[in-house]
Amino acid sequence: MPLRFTFRQLEYLVAVGEAGTIALASERVNISSPSISSAISQLEAEFGIQIFVRHHAQGLSLTTGGRRIFNEAKRILDDTAALNDLAGDISNKPRGPISIGALTSIAPLLSAAIRRSFETKYPDATVTLHEANQSDLFNMLGRAEIDVAITYDMEIPKDITFDKVIALPPYIMLPA
Repeated sequence: MPLRFTFRQLEYLVAVGEAGTIALASERVNISSPSISSAISQLEAEFGIQIFVRHHAQGLSLTTGGRRIFNEAKRILDDTAALNDLAGDISNKPRGPISIGALTSIAPLLSAAIRRSFETKYPDATVTLHEANQSDLFNMLGRAEIDVAITYDMEIPKDITFDKVIALPPYIMLPA
């Protein structure tokens, strides 16, 4: 009977193998710790081997067989990513998900138009929009939770590239 597992399970296995703890892997892949723990247990049951040795309150380490599974899982994921990149290069069309963060004050004005125009022009892409304040947008960029942020050119950290999309004239409002 063929083995049954998912790419997600392999991603979680590799994340835990690299991080050394389920909690740290959970942060890195943005999935709950119980979900990762369950996926690892399912893989161990499916393969019929122990992949990790669990050290109480000290994380996990790969068994000898687990190291071999980890290396192969990493190779499969790398090959899959390379195949995906190749397909993108050949088609030369944006596809897949794009996650956009927008400043809370801007988002209601632009969200629908951005999504509609992008998905119309690139039907193989899906847009997810997130509203946040400026510092949260920068944090989300740093954690790769969003691909791009729409904000004002104010206090941009040095490690973030800012490209001006539009220049708006400043206005002042005064009482009558």
